[in-house]
Amino acid sequence: MKNSKKTLLQKAVILGLVASAISFQACKKSFLNVAPAGNQSATQFWKTQDDATKAVNAMYANLREWKNIAFAPIAVESMGSDDAEKGSSPTDATFMNNFHNFTVTAGEGQVSDFWAGQYQTINFANQILGNVPGITMDQGLKARYLAEAKFIRAYAYFRLVRAFGDVPLRLSLPKNASDYNLPRTAKAQVWAAIESDLNDAASVLPQSYASADIGHATKGAALALHAKAALYQKKWTDVVTYTTQVMGLGYSLYPDYEQLFRTTHKNNQESIFEVQCMLVPNNPDASNSQYSQVQGVRGSTGGGWGFNVPTADLAAAYETGDPRRDATIIFRGETTPEGDKIPADGDNPMYNQKSYVPFSLYVSGFNEGCQQNKIVLRYADVLLMNAEANNELGNSAPALASLELVRARARAGNAAILPKVTVTGQADLRAAIYKERRVEFAMEFDRYFDVIRQGRGAAVFGSRGWKAGKNEVWPVPQNEIDISGGTLTQNPGY
Repeated sequence: MKNSKKTLLQKAVILGLVASAISFQACKKSFLNVAPAGNQSATQFWKTQDDATKAVNAMYANLREWKNIAFAPIAVESMGSDDAEKGSSPTDATFMNNFHNFTVTAGEGQVSDFWAGQYQTINFANQILGNVPGITMDQGLKARYLAEAKFIRAYAYFRLVRAFGDVPLRLSLPKNASDYNLPRTAKAQVWAAIESDLNDAASVLPQSYASADIGHATKGAALALHAKAALYQKKWTDVVTYTTQVMGLGYSLYPDYEQLFRTTHKNNQESIFEVQCMLVPNNPDASNSQYSQVQGVRGSTGGGWGFNVPTADLAAAYETGDPRRDATIIFRGETTPEGDKIPADGDNPMYNQKSYVPFSLYVSGFNEGCQQNKIVLRYADVLLMNAEANNELGNSAPALASLELVRARARAGNAAILPKVTVTGQADLRAAIYKERRVEFAMEFDRYFDVIRQGRGAAVFGSRGWKAGKNEVWPVPQNEIDISGGTLTQNPGY
């Protein structure tokens, strides 16, 4: 590997040329319905509107691929949190503990997988952006496809920059050998590229789709992700601007917090962007999401492997009577609202209920929970981003109003719990918003990075070995540095 002249980024480009030529069902079919075979030569591809549709479908299908939705994201985006720990059996996948204890090294495979997964996503998007403009096709559809590719590229870079800081910025397909081995780009430039892509996407994407295209990126998704990018940069005025725009697009909070995450309520009125997953009858290979499987209740038929489990610290973080606690955590020995009896013994006292799929939906021969979507952006996040930004700007009234909407949904009409937050001092309201983000989005892969961007890493994670000046980011994969011949550099402390 070290003697290779190609980085994994280059290999991902080559892979994408093949992968994006895989035959997917036509425009009127869901991009979940992957044809079981039918590879098409790249030299014959990028000719027709149908080719463009296949490429876009392949880009979305890639989002539920193992490196994008399973072990690597759990390691990089969840394990550092105080909300989650490894789970499963004590001896299974012990490398996950290195992320929780901040002893991970640059040679860890999950770091490498996460890096490669995001660049594979970027390559799918760049293939579309580099080739679809030359296709003679419906101009409106062409513009939409390019906007969707920019959104997906921005999403992948968002995940990369918050995980690693400076990363190579590839915004076009390589034209010659010198284009493959890119150095790291300063994170400020990466954020600027993310925002540029999202501006372009929001100007083109529709607010909604007909049923055949549900799950494709929308205007609201581009604006919400832009707000989140601005949040990480503390660009408070921009956060208010973009969240306010999303708040005018017709989204609302789903009334039942627990049911929000069930497969029967996918893409509901709170959903802004979800990775689409389903069980495709007679096609296990197309039903390939393992998001729910790796986190499912261990030892139960229809459950899963039992990784990424809630901590006792999370269970104790909720206010008395907060229904979100039982909607987020499956406790050993309980019966779920869907009627599944959880064994009273086993390796783990708790499991992630947000990734849970009722055991009755399991089909032998398929991944457990393969029909469960991964929610990326939802309206509650927009409201709490709006609350946080308004508070930082000294606007306590709108901050409290947005915060109350989230608490009122959780309260579900029970006036005896979750009283209105009434503090107006900036520091006290900030603490209330931070706490609300934790319990509202627990086990949704945001808590770790939230704490870091809030400047509280040492205070919250320090007892587990987190060190300022190092653990704000993860290590750049050593194999990428090696095969780049030193063009890539390592983050401090690794």
